[in-house]
Amino acid sequence: MAKARTAYVCSECGGQVARWQGQCPQCQAWNTLVETAITAAPAGGGRFAALAGETSRLRPLSSLQPREEPRQPTGLDEFDRVLGGGLVAGGVVLIGGDPGIGKSTLLLQALSHLSGTHKVVYVSGEESGEQVALRAHRLQLPPSELQMLAEINLERILQALREARPRVAVIDSIQTIYSETLQSAPGSVAQVRECAAQLTRFAKQSGTSLILVGHVTKDGTLAGPRVLEHIVDTVLYFEGDTHSSFRLIRAFKNRFGAVNELGVFAMTERGLRGVSNPSAIFLSQHAQQVAGSCVLITQEGTRPLLVEIQALVDSAQSPNPRRLSVGLEPTRLAMLLAVMHRHAGVVCYDQDVFVNAVGGVKITEPAADLAILFAIVSSLRDRPLRQGLAVFGEVGLAGEIRPAPRGQERLREAAKLGFDTAIIPRANAPRQAIEGLDVIAVDRVEEALERMRELA
Repeated sequence: MAKARTAYVCSECGGQVARWQGQCPQCQAWNTLVETAITAAPAGGGRFAALAGETSRLRPLSSLQPREEPRQPTGLDEFDRVLGGGLVAGGVVLIGGDPGIGKSTLLLQALSHLSGTHKVVYVSGEESGEQVALRAHRLQLPPSELQMLAEINLERILQALREARPRVAVIDSIQTIYSETLQSAPGSVAQVRECAAQLTRFAKQSGTSLILVGHVTKDGTLAGPRVLEHIVDTVLYFEGDTHSSFRLIRAFKNRFGAVNELGVFAMTERGLRGVSNPSAIFLSQHAQQVAGSCVLITQEGTRPLLVEIQALVDSAQSPNPRRLSVGLEPTRLAMLLAVMHRHAGVVCYDQDVFVNAVGGVKITEPAADLAILFAIVSSLRDRPLRQGLAVFGEVGLAGEIRPAPRGQERLREAAKLGFDTAIIPRANAPRQAIEGLDVIAVDRVEEALERMRELA
């Protein structure tokens, strides 16, 4: 019989110590050690044996032949885009997001589509089968052969999955599942780590595509130990304002596709619907040109997007002017203002500066720098920018305009959406002219602002 022992486990990193301490020695977090009963594994390794006997011997890499298995589309194009083309056999996907954002709705729609051609299982640890059926009825999903299991015991779930041998399985959610081998409560660090490891092991052995739903903390990160994100193959985050009908799903880790890929959905009465032209969401429709607005050509994974950057510059009413950015890197705003003052002579030290990315999208790439500067100067001087102008480019501390990756794709997307002028870094200048698009290449911040004034 396995012998139980007590240890103190960090709720942040999952590290273990024999005695309680105020600070975790692994991650240096304070007051995160929780007493947990841990059951030792039986002699011989037990459930931690190798996946296959062949993996225990050395083999040259050249002798291993990769298996190219076709991906399984989910029926939702935007979801497939983020996954890298569809689900991979034996792959484990972890999807997290705020409560009520639409995670269960998205997965129920995908399983309903897959159930027509494959055996799929939906394991719900938070709702009863009747509640899931009520949601499917509300979404007007067609009758399907979707198998439903309302269970939170890990051993019973694994037994049911082994008997059913589904092509795709969903666990909603991993924080509600518990294993009988551990005495800690569901959702604890030990339980989440153990259940995720066992379910991942089952997926690798059986070839079942497994999707885990994860809770998030108040900071927006996935709850549980960090090792949870290391175990799985793909980590997706569902973003969006619950007061808005649009939802964004973003890949932060993907062993089988591009990271930072973005999928856009619209929440309707019949569930989530993919948005084929997401740039229309992030571009405001003004009756006339307004000051403080500039269109940025950004890149999310493999998809170029056009996003409107808005800035508001107003006289400061306090000794310390405010610098606030929403949807953009907050630490870069003060740096960009200093570069603009030093190299272009534009003064904002006595002004409050607010910058926003329209549509709730979060932009992390530095190629948004030039659009931010254009929007700030436009608001400061109360002069709208030229209609049909789109820009991108990173601004360095020396005042240089640095190139951005995939410049050709960005320019083609702008031309396709009807923009006729683009100000870009000189290193991104296309070798061949793009039909309908006048490309202006610049090297320095002062040169870029001068060309902007000429076009206004």
